[in-house]
Amino acid sequence: MKVYSLSGASGTGKSTSAVAFAHTHKLDAMIDDGLLIVRGKRVAGTSAKFEKNTVTAVRRAIFNERAHAEEVKAALAKYEVDSILVIGTSDKMTRTIAQALELGEIDRYFYVTDIRSENEIRRAKFVRETEGKHVMPVSSDQVSQNFFKKLIKKGWDIFSPKRVKIGETTIVHPDFHQQTVNVHKRVYPQLVRYIAENHPHIARVEQLKVLTTSEFVVELKLIYQAPVRYNLPADITALQQKLQQAMLTTFGFTADTINCKVGKIE
Repeated sequence: MKVYSLSGASGTGKSTSAVAFAHTHKLDAMIDDGLLIVRGKRVAGTSAKFEKNTVTAVRRAIFNERAHAEEVKAALAKYEVDSILVIGTSDKMTRTIAQALELGEIDRYFYVTDIRSENEIRRAKFVRETEGKHVMPVSSDQVSQNFFKKLIKKGWDIFSPKRVKIGETTIVHPDFHQQTVNVHKRVYPQLVRYIAENHPHIARVEQLKVLTTSEFVVELKLIYQAPVRYNLPADITALQQKLQQAMLTTFGFTADTINCKVGKIE
């Protein structure tokens, strides 16, 4: 069996990226937080996200219980899995999982920094710390609402570079993740508006939208002051840079895209 390891600290977006990673490397299956997922379908195991505290969650994730490990090993044989991605927080953890499931030696080691940008990792950490959101690399219809006290909702559709849908994610709020800092969704546009309306040459912000789904996108329609005795394209670039710096300073990450449109000059 071909065995790959993908590791990184908790909350850095491993599960979010795992579907695309497995597709790119032509891997049949993945082990993530106690689950065996074969070709996008949850087929065996119990997620560590169902546990009540961090200690039992870790034990679940590393298949500390014999019955749990045996269930997954039986499913690996049944589905004739020839290649697999093992996800964990460290090389030691993925090796422990591979040993518990008798997968053999790990052939290649990858890290979240290999597949996600520094900004994507910072944003994933921010979402984990402020909203307590955890991602499962399966569709929401494969997750039971009964296991959670809080919201379970559909995450994102995952597409290949050719825009073919290859999987889905689900967002969950496990019981063991208790400590979060609440950041209201209005905070993002308030910061953007404040920076933009205090930028030289801008009369006002006519339209403002902040999208925070799979990417963080800011869309602005600006009313500029007349007369135009300044370089308008350069001024817009300066505003975009100022907004990115404010995002980085305030939230610890930058936007994926900031689209600025000039409505009119008055």
